[in-house]
Amino acid sequence: MFEELSQRFEAAAKSLRGQDKISETNIETALKDVRRALLAADVSLSVVKPFLATVREQALGAEVVRGVSPDQQFIKLVHEALVEVMGGANVPLNRSPSGPSVILLAGLQGAGKTTAAAKLGLHLKEKNLRPLLVAADVYRPAAIDQLRTLGSQIGVSVFSLGPNERPETIAAAGVDKAREEGFDTVLVDTAGRLQIDEEMMAEMVRIRAAANPHEVLLVVDAMIGQEAAVLTRAFHEQVGITGAVLTKLDGDSRGGAALSIRQVSGAPIKFIGIGEKVEALQPFHPERMASRILGMGDVLTLVEKAAREVKVADMEKMQKKLMEARFDFADFLQQMRLIKRMGSLGSLMKMIPGMAKIDDGMLRQGEAQVKRVEAMISSMTEVERKEPDLLAASPGRRRRIAVGSGHTAAQVDKMLADFQRMRSLMQKMSRGGGFPGGPSGGLPGLSPSGPGGGPGLPQPSRARTGSRGRGDMAMRSRPKAGRKRKGFADL
Repeated sequence: MFEELSQRFEAAAKSLRGQDKISETNIETALKDVRRALLAADVSLSVVKPFLATVREQALGAEVVRGVSPDQQFIKLVHEALVEVMGGANVPLNRSPSGPSVILLAGLQGAGKTTAAAKLGLHLKEKNLRPLLVAADVYRPAAIDQLRTLGSQIGVSVFSLGPNERPETIAAAGVDKAREEGFDTVLVDTAGRLQIDEEMMAEMVRIRAAANPHEVLLVVDAMIGQEAAVLTRAFHEQVGITGAVLTKLDGDSRGGAALSIRQVSGAPIKFIGIGEKVEALQPFHPERMASRILGMGDVLTLVEKAAREVKVADMEKMQKKLMEARFDFADFLQQMRLIKRMGSLGSLMKMIPGMAKIDDGMLRQGEAQVKRVEAMISSMTEVERKEPDLLAASPGRRRRIAVGSGHTAAQVDKMLADFQRMRSLMQKMSRGGGFPGGPSGGLPGLSPSGPGGGPGLPQPSRARTGSRGRGDMAMRSRPKAGRKRKGFADL
């Protein structure tokens, strides 16, 4: 999302390393790097100039703090300036003191308004509100059907009068229906155009007058860069927006839109879309976004994601199973699917401080290995998932799992070995034993040697059998003398 911008900010801070303090000379070098970073990220020039002026003024006027290096102080000042330019703090949705709150979604075609309406509907439903989606896009083919499908998917009602009514009539009727049937929020999905035109703006003005909204949210594609400033200004001047929803931040976005919208319109970004799924919507927090841009992670958002997905009772049950070494493949599969619901492995890892620089190739490899492990577990029977030790004593079961998942017997053996090692490690950690043996204990199939490591299962059973590093021989399919051992191709 902001990788290139993060790298350029880091390079700017590096230019101050080894300096005694921030001076007029060295700050200019750093600010030149920051200027290039912002312009390369498609931040509007009208935003870049005051941003740099603020950082320069704060840096030269800052007191020298003992123990804080100039580069650290510079990063702190840049972080504060980023937070300020993006709005300072999270701004919640405006609510009606009486009757339903009306939210009007506007924007260009292709920005993701219909999907954003559904995402926002789900977000409000999870807040124990009762939203109504209103399909007022009568121009785009299948727009009404798309909203109905999404509404059915998330369990939110959709109102429509069909494609032959005027949008303002549909919006007004939708508000009336919400008032009559006790809905507390109305989300009006409107039509977009390929570009801003007078007809589009005139229609939006009519819809606004008919619906009398408490919020007019401009849906902006984060990938349009400096055009975000032009779009925001045009809508704000002619329609009047109260906030924005920034979509497609999970794509090849350079971040310029996030830094331009608030400064241009004065209206805050209220939500960001970080994926195609209806769950992929987050309230916008400027301080968290600034931390992501500077490679500091975003632990609070990560915790919130986990809290939405994980129930306390389930965590207590899992902790007990870990302490008693009863963690099985069914539990592991449940945990993998939980992580997938929270987002991609890469997006989660980069929310952890210090992990922003992790190699994308390594993350992709890790995600591929997780898929392989999931395929192997899915090829097991319910009994095998609950009783992992059954597989230790049965080469036939392991061969069947290998064939069913499309992997080799050696890969299945390696995955089982990693699982046993992980289970033993977690048991010791839960009893306060720390990380025995260093980093060797890892997730099944995610050890440094990868899922296709050597055949047989090392380490886990050594304590039981007393073997000298050869692993549990019962876990191997040893051929008899004079007989050729079967390979995966012979199965």
